[in-house]
Amino acid sequence: MSLKGGEVPQRRRGEVLEKALLDAAWAELTERGYDDLTIDAVANRAGTSRAVLYRRWPGKQDLLLAALIHQVKSDVVAAPDTGSLRGDMLALLRRANEVRSRLATLVFTRLGGYYREAGTNLAELSAYVQGGRETVLEEVLAQAVARGEIRPGQVSARVARVPVELFRYQLMATLQPVPDRELESIVDEVFMPLVRLGATAT
Repeated sequence: MSLKGGEVPQRRRGEVLEKALLDAAWAELTERGYDDLTIDAVANRAGTSRAVLYRRWPGKQDLLLAALIHQVKSDVVAAPDTGSLRGDMLALLRRANEVRSRLATLVFTRLGGYYREAGTNLAELSAYVQGGRETVLEEVLAQAVARGEIRPGQVSARVARVPVELFRYQLMATLQPVPDRELESIVDEVFMPLVRLGATAT
C-alpha cells in the first residue's frame, strides 16, 4: 500500500481522540436517538474500533452522558457584559436560545430508552449535565454590583435563576427557539421587577 507523499497517518490520542469519539456519538444520537444508537456505528463514524470506545465507556449509558456533557461544555454560554443588568440577562437568554434548542429537542424526544434503562428522568439528567450556569449568573450579578446597579446580596441566587428557568420551561414546552419578544418579556416583566423589589427590601 502506498501513501501519498510518503506521509504516515497520525494516530489520534488523548483529548483529540476523545473529542472525535464524543462528536461521533453526538452525531449518532441526534440522527438515530438513543434506542438505535450502537457502539459499532459510533466507532465507524469516528474511524476507530469498538475496543477504543469500551476502554473509555463501559456501555451506551456512559457514552450518552459523556457526549451530553461534552456538548454542553462545547456550547458554554459566557457571561455577557453589555453595560447593564437588563442587557446582560437578555443577552444571556438570547445566547442560550441559540445554542440550546437542538439539545433540548434531543433530551426531550430522543432519549426515551435511556430514561427507561437508567431509571431516571429528564429533570435528573438535565441537573447532571448542566454545568457552569450558576457561575455565569454569579458573574452577571457581580458585574451589576461593580457598576453600582445593585447592592451586594440584593438579587438572590433564586431570583437570578428565575429568567433562566422560565426560558428553559418554554423551550422544553415548545421544542422551538423562544421568540425574542418572549425573552424580553421574561426580563422586563418578571426579572427586573424582582430586582427592583429587592432594592426596596430592608
